[in-house]
Amino acid sequence: MSKQSWKPGNMLYPVPAVLITVADKAGMPNIFTVAWTGTVCSDPPMVTISVRPERYSHHIIEETQEFVINLTTRKLAYATDYCGVKSGKDTDKIKDMDLHLIPGEKLKAPLLLESPVNLECRVKDTLRLGTHDMYLAEVVAVHADEEFMDEKGRFMLDRAEPIAYSHGGYYLLGEKLGTFGYSVKKNKCK
Repeated sequence: MSKQSWKPGNMLYPVPAVLITVADKAGMPNIFTVAWTGTVCSDPPMVTISVRPERYSHHIIEETQEFVINLTTRKLAYATDYCGVKSGKDTDKIKDMDLHLIPGEKLKAPLLLESPVNLECRVKDTLRLGTHDMYLAEVVAVHADEEFMDEKGRFMLDRAEPIAYSHGGYYLLGEKLGTFGYSVKKNKCK
């Protein structure tokens, strides 16, 4: 097997494609797509998103210090792309895509009703990194759609058909290959 050497770049794929909802101080909402997001800590629960300063919602996060991460699905794929290429300064993407917002529990930023999971996030720190500003945020509330709960009350995200973004394309996540720790689990004797 041989490898090609490329210039340094962001080739960490796939990544989650999420919809971020915000509301300015006057309560005006907006939605936009972020593919640069991730988990950074479990206690306290913390995440990051990276946003270009020229994005319309950047100033809203700067002034409110909050946002909601809304996971995306097969049903939301078209809206996810649209909200990533259209600007809230030019059009009402929520109306254009017939999306529905509901109030959050802890923050003024709204939740996307159509999303199976919503993470209310409060910014703790901002890192100015060049083309993007990275917001390090604490997750202050999580909301899960009851439609995806099984008979035992377990949340089954796979039933929502989550999507990911990879090198210019949106992909449906595939089959489960194992569970955490399955590689070291002892076989039961028969």
